[in-house]
Amino acid sequence: MALRKPLVIVNGRIRQIAAGDTVDAQISEVDVVNQQNNNIASIVIGAPVYNDGAGTVDLAQADAAATVEVLGLVKSASIVAAASGAIQTDGILVATTAQWDTITGDVGGLVAGSVYYLDPDTAGLLTVTAPSAVGDFVVRIGKAVSTTEMEITILQPIEL
Repeated sequence: MALRKPLVIVNGRIRQIAAGDTVDAQISEVDVVNQQNNNIASIVIGAPVYNDGAGTVDLAQADAAATVEVLGLVKSASIVAAASGAIQTDGILVATTAQWDTITGDVGGLVAGSVYYLDPDTAGLLTVTAPSAVGDFVVRIGKAVSTTEMEITILQPIEL
């Protein structure tokens, strides 16, 4: 098998990596968008939001087609009403256990290894129990990596 050397950019030019050099870089892509909060109250970190069609976001809920298309989870600590803030659409979102407790209704943060779904009963919340009632939607939001980290992987809604 032939030895292949990776290509690198040095001073704006593409070159083969020099003998003895190594590539040491963390590869990750996290998409974050700034959106305006259209809710009458503040939206806190970790809350699932949808784009409401007016170029703004509001709290997502898995009980109606109009509110299930989750854009992402709030990355900013809090986005006050009519203000703009960061919404993370993929990658790992880090929040404290107390912040996750606000979003899940649990105590102690996320449950590592658990899959989280958009809550059908309360807007802006996540649950480890997939919705099962006719007319609700199953929307997988992500998987807990630890008590403070969630890997966001939003899947298309499935109507029950």
